[in-house]
Amino acid sequence: MTYKKTLLLNQGYQPIKAISWQRAICMHFLEKVDVLESYEWTICSPSIKLNAPAVVRLKYHSSTEPMRLRFSRGNIYARDDKTCQYCSKKHPPKDLTLDHVIPKSIGGRTTWTNIVTACSGCNTRKADRTPQQAGMKLLSKPVYPTVKSLYSSIGGEEIPEQWNNWII
Repeated sequence: MTYKKTLLLNQGYQPIKAISWQRAICMHFLEKVDVLESYEWTICSPSIKLNAPAVVRLKYHSSTEPMRLRFSRGNIYARDDKTCQYCSKKHPPKDLTLDHVIPKSIGGRTTWTNIVTACSGCNTRKADRTPQQAGMKLLSKPVYPTVKSLYSSIGGEEIPEQWNNWII
């Protein structure tokens, strides 16, 4: 498989974002990055032949924050595999809702660790109660997902093997 993205790390070896391999090559020739891992496929020009960069690290300090997953409906659905966390049935996104495990009315917040995917029926049945009060059990505890756990769902492809040592 030919991957088209290069993982960009900051000086502290923390992932910042995925960039195109073309941009990574330019940054390499401008001496802005060190190539840490390469793909097996090569890029050829009339004067040079080199392996495509898979992981690069910035040589200089950057104010760019390390990679963080944005809290969004789509990312919650991806984390929960589009599965209702109460009845464990898979649904298309149009039939899903987001549920506060601890309702907002009793202090629950809208965070990765308090929101789960629920089908409309289960969300209605749970209403403004905790799962225990409603006599319902969660399929899995809501957690902050890792970049690695969501990459396939969002990016539509597997994580390149060369990235495994650099992302969690």
